[in-house]
Amino acid sequence: MTHRYIGRSGLRVSPICMGTMTFGAAADKKESFKIMDKAYDAGINFYDTAELYPIPPDTKWMGQTESIVGEWLQTKPRDSVILATKVAGAASGWFVPPNRHGLTAIDRFHIEKAFEDSLRRLKTDYIDLYQMHWPDEIVPIEESMEAFDRLVQSGKVRYLGTSNDSAYGLARANTASKYEKWARFESIQNNFSLLHRRDLDGLHIAMRKEQVSALPYSPLAGGILTGKYNGKFLPEGARFTAYKNSSLARHQAQANRFLNEKTLSATAAYIEVAKKYDINVTTMATAWSKQHDFVASTIIGATNANQLDDTLAAMNLILPDALMRELDAVHATHLYPMG
Repeated sequence: MTHRYIGRSGLRVSPICMGTMTFGAAADKKESFKIMDKAYDAGINFYDTAELYPIPPDTKWMGQTESIVGEWLQTKPRDSVILATKVAGAASGWFVPPNRHGLTAIDRFHIEKAFEDSLRRLKTDYIDLYQMHWPDEIVPIEESMEAFDRLVQSGKVRYLGTSNDSAYGLARANTASKYEKWARFESIQNNFSLLHRRDLDGLHIAMRKEQVSALPYSPLAGGILTGKYNGKFLPEGARFTAYKNSSLARHQAQANRFLNEKTLSATAAYIEVAKKYDINVTTMATAWSKQHDFVASTIIGATNANQLDDTLAAMNLILPDALMRELDAVHATHLYPMG
């Protein structure tokens, strides 16, 4: 396996990262350990979590994911794992983070409070990559970056990243850091898949020019690209089946964004390409996500260890140019089905 550097940092990570947002909700502790052990044994050295997890956000289980990851981390040599976590920003657009009674902000107080709480739950004395979960539209970025920099200077954080951010937000933060000689963002974690290219389409130039790496999440578009929703009936126990049946407006909105006629039509076309090349569609979608020069590692997820087989098969897979062109052709006729 060829490891990749994140941005201009010293972090060398596997091309696939194990995401943990299901741990403590859809996956209990025992199954979460199985998932992480299977990933570790397959060569994955990069694990991503957040103070907000598990998803969907709920005060009844908030923080459980970090606690589970922290317990598992005690079973491995600490320096064999690149550990990433995040501080929750303000309202994300479809929910208000329940952390700190819904009053989160990317200011000095919340960054320091969130970080110390994460360290305690993760049972470690440092974080390899500490990330801003969403930009804060109110708190000046200079205050945020100065607070992040102090964590780096303390030796408790190695490098910084952002997520769900824009090209403007990334450039603004790193420009402030450049002139003030603060630590900068080395990565950006945004949604990126065959069904949702928009979040990184406008960023790839900035990332290449500034040597910032993408850490795409949801390469399977929440499971849509597996094809499991293309049958006559919604799959029992699946995330968007639950969201479709939910009485909460935010769940309905998320379900409609990911699961609609356009995404199902595009998925059907991608499945045909996968069949033509005799490749599993889940493996193909995961491999596509990591096969971009601005991507350091693609974040996968699972609710049980068996689900990892098809995504892990993409670890060292390079899709042929002809296949990549056919995927682009499908995209050209199914532009931005998720909006």
